[in-house]
Amino acid sequence: MRVHTKIFTLLFFTFFAFEPLFAIDGAAGHMVEAMPKRNIGKEVYETHCMVCHHKDRIGIAGPPLIPAFLRKYKLKDLVEKIRNGFPQTLMPSYEFLSTWELVQVARYIKRPVDKDFTWDKQKIKDSKVVFDLPKKDLGIKNIENVLPVVERDGGKVWIMEDEKILDKFPLKNVHGGIKYQFPEAENIFVPTRDGWVEKYSLKEGRPKAKIRPCINLRNVSLTRDGKYAIATCLLPEQMVVMDTKTLSPQKVIALDGKVSALYELYSKDEMIFTYRDKPVVGKVDSKTFNIDYTKIKEPIEDFFIDPFDKYLIATARRGKVLRVYDIDTLKPVFEHAMEGMPHLFSATYWYKDGNFYFATPHLRKPYITVWKMYDWAFQKQIDIGGDGFFVKTHPNTPYLWIDNGTDELVLVNKNDYTIKKMVPVKGKQYIHAEFSGDGKYTYLSIYEHDGSIEVWDTKTLKELVSYPADIPVGKYNFINKNRQFYPRLFGLDIYNQRCKKSDKPIECMQNLKDLNKYEQKSVHDFLAAHKGEK
Repeated sequence: MRVHTKIFTLLFFTFFAFEPLFAIDGAAGHMVEAMPKRNIGKEVYETHCMVCHHKDRIGIAGPPLIPAFLRKYKLKDLVEKIRNGFPQTLMPSYEFLSTWELVQVARYIKRPVDKDFTWDKQKIKDSKVVFDLPKKDLGIKNIENVLPVVERDGGKVWIMEDEKILDKFPLKNVHGGIKYQFPEAENIFVPTRDGWVEKYSLKEGRPKAKIRPCINLRNVSLTRDGKYAIATCLLPEQMVVMDTKTLSPQKVIALDGKVSALYELYSKDEMIFTYRDKPVVGKVDSKTFNIDYTKIKEPIEDFFIDPFDKYLIATARRGKVLRVYDIDTLKPVFEHAMEGMPHLFSATYWYKDGNFYFATPHLRKPYITVWKMYDWAFQKQIDIGGDGFFVKTHPNTPYLWIDNGTDELVLVNKNDYTIKKMVPVKGKQYIHAEFSGDGKYTYLSIYEHDGSIEVWDTKTLKELVSYPADIPVGKYNFINKNRQFYPRLFGLDIYNQRCKKSDKPIECMQNLKDLNKYEQKSVHDFLAAHKGEK
C-alpha cells in the first residue's frame, strides 16, 4: 500500500511540475488511470460550467455542451477554447485550471448524454404562463426613441426613452435579439437562451405571457404582418411558429442542422435562415411556412441581410471569406479573403458621397474592416487597439462607435477614418453603443457587475446621466434595430450632406437628381417620414 501511495504521489507531482510538457492526448490522458476513480471532469463542470450550461449540459445562458454541438472540435482545440475563453462573449477564461483538469472537463462534455431532447407541440403548450399584472402607463412620447436594455446578470429588461427609465421587468438569460411587433409596435418579444419567449406590452406597461418553444433557443423573428413569432431552436433542432396574440404554438417544423439565425424580409412575405454545419440556405414562406432549400458552396457561419433586402452578406470557412449572395438567386456576386471571423450582425451602415458602406468587427482581431456596398469592394482595415464586438453609428454622429475589450470607446471619423479615443468609466470595460431613433442620445454599456448604462449627448459627447447596472449588454432601439428603417436613415445621411444647409431643405430633397435606385429609395423613405414638413 505504501509503495502504491509513493508511486501515485510521484506521478501526481511529476505530472503537475512538468504539465506543459505533456501532450494533451498523450500523457495527460493516460494520467487519469493513475488518479483516484473520481469523475474529475464532472466535478470541474459542475463547479465552473453548470451555472451557464445546465446540469444536464443542455444550455442556459451558454449553449448546449453535448457531442452534437462539439463534433468540429478536437480534444486539444476544446481544451484551448476552455482555457482561453471567448472574450467577446459571456464565456470567461479558465487559465487557473490545470491542463489535466481542462482535459477531463473537455472529455466529460464530449461524452454522450442519456437524455430525451424531444420538445413537441404539447410540451410547448403546457409550458405557457400567462401573467396577471396591473397595467401601467409608461408615458411613451415617441415609439421611435424607445429602447429596451438587457441587464444580463441583474436578470432584468429595462424600457427606456430618451434619458429616462420607464420600466423594468425580470427576465434571465436574454439572448438572440428583442423584436418589435409590427405594424403598431405595441408589443416586444424577448427570447432567452434557455428556450423561452416572453411577450411584453409597451402599451400596457407589463409582461403578458411567456412560452418555451425550445430547450435551447437560437433566435426569434416576427413575420412582417406581426401575426406570428418564429423561434429557431438549437435543441431540439426545430422551428416553432407561434401566434403573437396568444403565444400558442401553431406549427413545429423539424430542422436538420444547427441554425445560424432566422431573419425576416420587410419587402415580402419571406424569411431566411442558414445552417452553420451544412451548405444550405432555407427560405420560409411566412404565410404558409413552407421551406425551400438551396444548396450553396459551403456552410454560412454568420450573416446579415442588406438594408434594401437585396443581398445576403455572409462568412464562410470559419471566417476566412466574406461572400455576398444575390438574395433571389442565392448566387454569389462578390467574395473577398479575410482574417478573423467578422461579427456581421454587429455590423453598421452609412452613406457618404454617393456610396453605401458597412463596417464590422472581427473576433479576436484588433481591428474593424470597412466595405463598400452594391459596388462591392473591400475598403479599409482600421486598428482599434483590441478585439471588440460591436461597431455602431447613426446619421447624426460623424463617428463609428466601437468597443475594443478595454475601458476605451474608439471613435472613428466616417469622413477620413481618423481615430479619437475616450474612456467612459475609468478602469471598467465598455461594450456596445446604441442610439435613440433621432440620434440625440447615445447609450453605452459598462460591462461590469458594478457597471452602468451611461447616457450621453451624441453631439457634445458629454454624459447626461448614469444608471447602475449589473453586466448590461444589448440595447434595442425601435428605429436602429429594424432593417426596414435603414433606407430612411440613409435618407437622413443624404439630407445632412446635401440639403440641410438649404433654405428649403425638404424641397431640396424632393428635387435631387441623378440618384441611383438605392438613393431613390432612401430619399423616398426619408420624405415619407417627414411628410408635411418644409
